[in-house]
Amino acid sequence: MNAASSTLVLTALAFALTGCGAALNHKPEEISDSIVQAEPVPVPEPVPPPEKPDEATNGEDLWERIRAGFALQQYDHPQLEQYINWYASHPEYIERVFTRGQRYLYHITQRVEEEGLPLEIALMPVVESAFDPFAYSYATATGMWQFMSGTGSDYGLKQNWWYDGRRDVIDSTNAALSYLQRLHQLFDDDWLHALAAYNTGQGRLQRAITRNAKAGKPTDFWSLKLPRETRAYVPQLLALSKIIADPESYQITLPPLGNAPYFVAIDVGSQLDLAQAAEFAGITMDELYLLNPGFNRWATDPDGPHRLLIPAAKSDSFSEALAAVPQTQRISWRRYTIAPGDSLIKIARQFNTSAEALQSANNLRSSRIRAGDTLLIPKASMEGEHYAYSANQRRERTQSKASGGADSIKVSYTVRKGDSFWRIANHHKVSVSALARWNGMSPRETLKPGQTLVVWSKAPETDSTGVTRKLSYKVRTGDSLARIADKFNVSIKDITRWNGVSSKGYIHPGQSLTLFVDVTKGR
Repeated sequence: MNAASSTLVLTALAFALTGCGAALNHKPEEISDSIVQAEPVPVPEPVPPPEKPDEATNGEDLWERIRAGFALQQYDHPQLEQYINWYASHPEYIERVFTRGQRYLYHITQRVEEEGLPLEIALMPVVESAFDPFAYSYATATGMWQFMSGTGSDYGLKQNWWYDGRRDVIDSTNAALSYLQRLHQLFDDDWLHALAAYNTGQGRLQRAITRNAKAGKPTDFWSLKLPRETRAYVPQLLALSKIIADPESYQITLPPLGNAPYFVAIDVGSQLDLAQAAEFAGITMDELYLLNPGFNRWATDPDGPHRLLIPAAKSDSFSEALAAVPQTQRISWRRYTIAPGDSLIKIARQFNTSAEALQSANNLRSSRIRAGDTLLIPKASMEGEHYAYSANQRRERTQSKASGGADSIKVSYTVRKGDSFWRIANHHKVSVSALARWNGMSPRETLKPGQTLVVWSKAPETDSTGVTRKLSYKVRTGDSLARIADKFNVSIKDITRWNGVSSKGYIHPGQSLTLFVDVTKGR
């Protein structure tokens, strides 16, 4: 989305990403050290499309359709050749990223065609996010199209506790195409300028053009002085399109892609528990979340969008099952008696919901509540393990696969009142970052008494559930610990603890800091 968002991609899937991360180093064969792979999450094979010949267009496969829509000018440039050579020498990457992208590529191709845009644009998510809808950058851009919060809001992408439209497959694609069309018009119908502006920002690109014009220099993309990420971004896309246009010439075998919809958008009409939705469709929770990555929690947003993407092969059975369940039974509820000292925020936090949802569900005109009154609280219908991308399930998987050093032993530690990551780590002679990593947590998460942690302890054993990603941030000119903490919604204390630096110490441009960021709270 911009130069910063192209520097690092955090993924919730078990795939190695290059894409925008490679742009940082200017050399495509070098994956940025900033790209950190998450703990493995089982990713289901895509659901086979329905066998209906009439759903295909002219019997062609999707690759033929995409090639027929390529419209950007052909260029000959050394940097372009560099990326062509890298893609050609990494066929496994091409296969991996497009196998992942087959859930989304038909829809993106369809929308690009409807807008009358060059079909090279349908390949942009490869460079932006490697087709990972959960990709998250150090600039806090997220989703396949890497929208920053402000730009997403400008283009109508809703963002709240329940839902982030920047990750929504349909909404983010519509917003990206609208933004690209605006940039194309703004930069006098020059697509390379529009693509560069999408990456680095229209202001920075305009300043580069103005600077060259005043100096009597050419103002084409290749002649502009731009950030290294942006100078790599556009050639990456052009190189990729050359590979797709003629894969045989580069000894590349593309994965087969049928020219038929992978998913169908279904209006469910009300809030719906995602575990119920997966059951209605007969698919895994993993598959449901990969098609509906905009939903941050265990249910759809109570205020909408009331839309789910369901594999086309499963859409009829899903609709039939959904119609048989009244809207009042699509969410489970519990009654809660308000205790002295309670607030909507406190209760919401306790039951993994939002204050706004409680206010809406109970028809409250304000946030004021009274001890002794009863609230209806929405709750998940299944246990945590049924929600494929929930923090609890990821944590249990991480705990079972974690391992320590040769001189350590695995112990289960029950959190006590007053405990913190630092106190537990110090007692067991391990690092805070390792303790958090073994338990699939962020060091800034609040520990609760009774919670069980796995510790690979170097000390004798004592008696004794958001989506968080590890991120490597490169300090920039003008940065401070306070500014970085505010940017990523963490504390200065956390940053100093994770990195062994003093809160009063000096950080310098180019310095690398380790952060633990909740991607569902990214701005």
